[in-house]
Amino acid sequence: MIRVNFIIWTTPIFSILLAVTSIASEYKPEKSEFLVKVKNEIIPYKVMGIFVLPQEIVSIEALSHQPEGDFIFLMEKGKLSRLSPAKWNWQAPAETGLHPLTLFHPQTGDSLRLNIFVMVPFEELKGEYLNGYRIGKYPTLALKNLSIYQPPKGFIEVTPENEETFISPHFQIKQFLSKQSSDYPKYLALRERLILKLEMILEKVNEKGIDCNTFFVMSGYRTPFYNKAIKNVTYSRHIWGGAADIFIDQDPEDGMMDDLNNDGKIDYSDAEVLYKIIDDLYGEPWYHFFIGGLGKYKKTPSHGPFVHVDVRGFKARW
Repeated sequence: MIRVNFIIWTTPIFSILLAVTSIASEYKPEKSEFLVKVKNEIIPYKVMGIFVLPQEIVSIEALSHQPEGDFIFLMEKGKLSRLSPAKWNWQAPAETGLHPLTLFHPQTGDSLRLNIFVMVPFEELKGEYLNGYRIGKYPTLALKNLSIYQPPKGFIEVTPENEETFISPHFQIKQFLSKQSSDYPKYLALRERLILKLEMILEKVNEKGIDCNTFFVMSGYRTPFYNKAIKNVTYSRHIWGGAADIFIDQDPEDGMMDDLNNDGKIDYSDAEVLYKIIDDLYGEPWYHFFIGGLGKYKKTPSHGPFVHVDVRGFKARW
């Protein structure tokens, strides 16, 4: 048990000073010295996106040991209350948008920033549109009555001002937007667990000797409208923000999968390299929470080879 108190600091400059995050030229995991549990997800990284509804109460719990002392909470909006020496509740403001919250431990100088997006509730959809942005229609029946196929609770509003926000050390919110053409604001659904899974896969890729600072997200969230327009399956995990089609585009950065097996060609075998790294994680105790779908795809006239990753909660392979 961590024996700490807490101090709330709302001065914006402190949030700005601790918000400096960028995709470095050399990969580093960017993990914090302490873990935080938020929305039943264990967060080991120095920055993480969290998605909540207006006035939703979120539990924040510090899990790993720190020297005794005060955590300083740097925040501008929302209400914070302590439940125990290492657990707090934060109530989101009614205002939608980005509301960062940073946990800072002055004795060690370590910090963990939660980039919290207060979403626009699903109920604010007007037909197929949300503030002029076409979402489309979600299936009225959940596939096999699984809860993961219920309509999302809300949508993250993305603007030119917040689209470059980091939602983990190596991924920005704009990477997951639906590819449909539209003006701002744009909207998306996204699951925190998918972001965590991508970060963990990225770490394993680098451990295998493949230099990669982030994945090229060819397809992240798809609105039901866009998903139907490209003739994808009705129950695609993409429309719930739980899937990403990815490839490694590091050397050179050209919008195409790198030559991962060094055979001088860009083809299906390169997708197989990435696929195997991910599939080999299956069976690891820590990977249990990230089980999902995994598929590999060939190069076509419209795109290069890529790998599909999702967090559906049960194993699927293709």
